[in-house]
Amino acid sequence: MMLCLAAAVTADRRPTFYAAPQESSEESYESSEAQYNFNYAVKHEDSGNDFGHQETRDGDNTKGSYYVQLPDGRLQTVTYYVDGDSGYVAQVSYQGEARYPDSDESYESREAPRYAPPRPTYG
Repeated sequence: MMLCLAAAVTADRRPTFYAAPQESSEESYESSEAQYNFNYAVKHEDSGNDFGHQETRDGDNTKGSYYVQLPDGRLQTVTYYVDGDSGYVAQVSYQGEARYPDSDESYESREAPRYAPPRPTYG
């Protein structure tokens, strides 16, 4: 009986064939090129975070910019483009003037904040 069951299971297996991918026509290739547009921005007053990014792409042509508020008060902006095989071409600019605290204590000499794990609470 067991031999009949093994023979039935083996007979039910069908060979799997794989074929090479079919070449697509130029028309279908053009319609599958990357095309998108996105942007986001974050401005959180409590933490001082202020940054964002926007980008558009149409086939091999990509352009966009991103910015970040630096700790010294300046706004750094990077504007870029990629045109086919030209590579990533960027221009960096800054707005504002760098400001530093009026403290005699340097940033490096400040003591790092200490971390203490939260105390367990039982309810």
